[in-house]
Amino acid sequence: MIVHETTLPGVRVLEPDRKTDERGYFARIWEPAVLAARGLNARVAQVSVSFNLRKGTLRGLHYQAAPMEEAKIVRCIRGGIFDVAVDIRPGSATCGQWVGIELSVENGRGLYIPEGFAHGFQTLVDDSEVLYFISQDYSAAHARGVRWDDPVFGIVWPDDRRTMNERDRTYPDFIIDRS
Repeated sequence: MIVHETTLPGVRVLEPDRKTDERGYFARIWEPAVLAARGLNARVAQVSVSFNLRKGTLRGLHYQAAPMEEAKIVRCIRGGIFDVAVDIRPGSATCGQWVGIELSVENGRGLYIPEGFAHGFQTLVDDSEVLYFISQDYSAAHARGVRWDDPVFGIVWPDDRRTMNERDRTYPDFIIDRS
């Protein structure tokens, strides 16, 4: 697994080191020692999957509040998504900034999103499936979100067509804490 930096501290692109032959390829997508050596949270408390019927499906922006913050690795195992991480850490120099990357079956990449970041994605094709490795047990009492179209973030989503649930559509605006 090859780990690449992004413009946001702690967010990493995980690229498989594919070994190819006449059968196809083999690649490791989970190497706790590699993650830990780079100071990343390698704990896995749960593995979840999200299946999305339609191109343009938008999920997010989600996060878990203290003390249940979670790190996650997101991979697209069918289809393709535009995956987004937003820094919402109070006092962070990059608070309110975001990074987006295409994850697909073809490129095999994953995105490591540390604690203190909101996460969301939009599907690029029908029938897209997303796999999550999550460091913390889910807690409904700590589940939170911020608006996908909050002007503070200015996220440029790839598709104007959107399939969303009401909860994601109506999350509150984010207020940057510069203290």
